[in-house]
Amino acid sequence: MSPIKTPALLLDLAGMESNLKKMARFFDEGPTRLRPHYKNHKCVALAKKQMEFGAIGISCATLGEAAALVKSGISSILLANEIAGSVAIEQFAQLSREADLIVAVDNESTVSALAAASTGINKAISVVVDIDTGMGRGGIAPGKSALALAELAAAKGLRFRGVMGYEGHCGRLPPGPDKVSATRQAMTKLVSTAKLIQSHGLSVEIVTAGGTGTYSISGRFPGVTEIQAGSYLVMDTDYRTVCADFQPALSVLGTVISITPGERLILDVGLKAISGERGLPTLKDLDGARLRKLNAEHAIVDILDENLAVRVGDQIEIWAHYSDATINLHREMLGVRDGRVEEKFLLES
Repeated sequence: MSPIKTPALLLDLAGMESNLKKMARFFDEGPTRLRPHYKNHKCVALAKKQMEFGAIGISCATLGEAAALVKSGISSILLANEIAGSVAIEQFAQLSREADLIVAVDNESTVSALAAASTGINKAISVVVDIDTGMGRGGIAPGKSALALAELAAAKGLRFRGVMGYEGHCGRLPPGPDKVSATRQAMTKLVSTAKLIQSHGLSVEIVTAGGTGTYSISGRFPGVTEIQAGSYLVMDTDYRTVCADFQPALSVLGTVISITPGERLILDVGLKAISGERGLPTLKDLDGARLRKLNAEHAIVDILDENLAVRVGDQIEIWAHYSDATINLHREMLGVRDGRVEEKFLLES
C-alpha cells in the first residue's frame, strides 16, 4: 500500500461487499425486510449501497443523521429513537415535509407535541410506538400501555405506523439456545402487542426490531416486518465474538514513530483515532507484537519477537474493536482493495 497520511480510517472493500451481499441474500430468502442502521457507518454512500442491495429504507439515531439522509435523497427513514423538546420536535416536523420520516414515541408528552407540530406543517407526522422488550432503556411497557399510546397518537391526528422494539440485551449473548430463547421472548412481547393494537382497529404496517447480533433470529420471527441491523456492514472485532457471520472490514492505519529495540514501538494512533471503550483493539497481520495501551495520541505496542522486522516510518493497521465509536472520530474513510485506495467515503453527522 502506498503511504497514507495517518491516522487513517480504512474500509476493506472486499470484506464490506461480502457482508453486504450476505445480509442481502438472507433477507431475499424470507418475508422480513432490512432497514439498516445509519448510526454505525454514518456514510450516505454506504447507505445508498445498502438500498441498492434491497434495503427498504434506512434507520438512524439522531436528527442530524436524519437530516443527512433526507438531504441525500433517501426517501424512507426511521428515526429509531425518542426525541423531546420544542427545538427537536420542530426540526423533525420540518424534515417530515421532505421525506417519509417516521419517529419512535414512548410517552404522551411527545405524542402531544408531535400532534401540535403536525398541525403547523399541515401533514400528519408518522410514528411507531417504541416497546421495551426487556432491554430496559427506552420504550413503553408492552400490552395495554402500548395500546393506549397508539390510540392516543391516532386520536390526535398522527399517522400511527406500527411498533418498534430493540432486543439489544439479547444481541451480546453468545450463539446458542439461550440466545435464541431470549430473542424469541423479546419478539413475542413485540408481536403480541402489535396484534393487540390491530385487534382494537388500528392498522399495524411496521413491526421493526433487531440488530446484527440477532438478525437471523428476529429476522425469521413471524410478524416482524423489518430488521435494523447496522454493524454487519463494516463489522468490528468485538461484535464478531457474538456474530461470526460477517468479516471484519474496519481498521485504523498508523505510522511507527518510535522504536525501543526489543521492547516496544509507538504508533501515531491513540484514543482520538480508535475507540478503546469496549476493550483494547488488536493489530492486524503483525505477528510478534501486541498492542498494550492507547493514550490520547499514541498506541504502545510490545515487541514479542526480537526478530520483528519493523522500522520507524512503517505503517501498521489496527482492527477496530468498536466500530460505532471509532467511525465517530473521523470525517472520512478510505476504501481499500488489494493494497490500494480505491474510494474515499465522506462521513456525515
